[in-house]
Parts: sequence; C-alpha cells; structure tokens
Amino acid sequence: MPFIASNGLTEEATSRTVEAGGMTVHYHDLGAGDPVLFLHSYGPGTTAWITFYKVIGVLSQHFRCILMDLPNFSKTGPIVYREGVHGLQARTAVALLDALGIARAAWVGNSQGGQSAMVAAINYPDRVMKFVMGGSHIGTGGDRYLMANRPSEGSRATRRALDNPSRENIANYLRVHIDDEQLVTDALIDYIHHAHTWSPQFAAARAQSVSLPHDYTPDLPGIRQPVLLIHGRYDRMVPFEVSIAIINHVANSRLVLLNNCGHWPPFEKPEEWTAQVLAFLKGY
Repeated sequence: MPFIASNGLTEEATSRTVEAGGMTVHYHDLGAGDPVLFLHSYGPGTTAWITFYKVIGVLSQHFRCILMDLPNFSKTGPIVYREGVHGLQARTAVALLDALGIARAAWVGNSQGGQSAMVAAINYPDRVMKFVMGGSHIGTGGDRYLMANRPSEGSRATRRALDNPSRENIANYLRVHIDDEQLVTDALIDYIHHAHTWSPQFAAARAQSVSLPHDYTPDLPGIRQPVLLIHGRYDRMVPFEVSIAIINHVANSRLVLLNNCGHWPPFEKPEEWTAQVLAFLKGY
C-alpha cells in the first residue's frame, strides 16, 4: 500500500469504528492534543485517508487528528437518506464527537467536507471552534456561478463515474479533479475504484439516497468562527469564485488561492496546504 503518512502510520493501523448517529462510523485517530476533525472530499471512492494522508503526519505532531469517513463513503454506513447531504454529514460528525467525548473541536474539510464543516458551524456553533474549507459550494445542490460554466467539467466527470464506475471513468474523473496528471497513478486509480465498488450494500444505499437542495447563503453572515478557505486556482469541480463569494459574507474569514492546483489541495499541494492550516489552527 503506497499511501503511507509521513510519520509512517498507515490507513489500517489508524482505522477505528464506533456506533454513532444511527450507523457505524469509520474514522482514523492519530496524534495527541487539541482535537481537530477532518472531513474529506467529494467523489466516487473518496476517503478521509486518501484526502489527508499527505498532511496528517505533520499535523498529528501538534493535534489529535480525527479523520472521519462521511456517510456512504468508505465504511461509514450504509444509510439511505432523503435530506440535504451536508446536514446529514454535519450531524453525523457531531455524533462522532459525542461518541468520543469531545465537546468542541476545530474542523478541517475539503470539498463536501468543507461545506459540511460550514453547515456544522451554522447548525451546531458551540461544537466548532474554527474551521477550514475550500473547493466547497455554499448551497447543497450547488451554486449559481457568476462566470464559470454550470454544470462544471468536474461535475460532469463525477456524474459519469457515478453512473458507470469503470476504471476508465474513475481515471478520467481523477484527471479532471487533480491538476497535475502525474499524480493520477495506477495505484490511485485502483484505490479509488476499489473504495467505490467494494460493497454492494453501500452502492445500493447511495443509489436509493436523495440529497435535497438547500441554500445556506442567508446563514453565512451569522458565522462567527474564524474561517480559512483554501482553494485551487484550477479547480474544475467548484470554481474559486465560490470562495470569493463566501468571504464576502463571512466577516472573520480569509482566502488562500493555490496556483497550479485542482480540487484536492491537501493531496496536490500538501506542503503549502499544511503550512497554511497549521498557522491557522495555532492562531498565528
């Protein structure tokens, strides 16, 4: 398995499960100190480990890092739902914190994970100290774009991979999401393909679930927690104009735009991403 954290820890060695929120929640737990909850990117076969394994070796030297797999991803679930998916994800994350006896944490997310951290800050403000997001929409179901095309190229590639999760479609989806195509290795394609197709029960739950649209724009001015947005300049899933829209609504926010980077900044630009997140979490 090539996806090993810089401190030598592996996905298997840090794997944990707990019953929370009416389902089995799968997560990774490493490091010590103040708790930080990590929520992963969107897309077929995405996991908390593949999103964050390049950055977790450094961050776990400073914090207790809890990487949660979101419902119907990896081994969390399966669950059939009919509600806004980000509300479900935020509620499940709070249930995990409850199960671990954690009253309050910093939250770090990318893509859907960042949006769910935002929803948690809106719905459960006492549970979120500060949060990181990026490559994230404002509304469940997507946003109206001022300049970019909709549906985005990333959305179309993701839809093809979800409708037909062949290895070819998974590879194309990854090449759209990751700007540096050299990072889209055979090992990564195989990992994502297996993570998406390993369980017929999870596939059936995803197929039966419905995410209901919800616009969180009116709630953004009420966010009081410090917010760091990190967005890839060449994100073809969620255009960076969405992060610009967010900082126009959230008073205590700042935006870092990483050049030559797509939809997975912690995977594609781990050193730059880690430096920004570490400084933010430490309050510099």
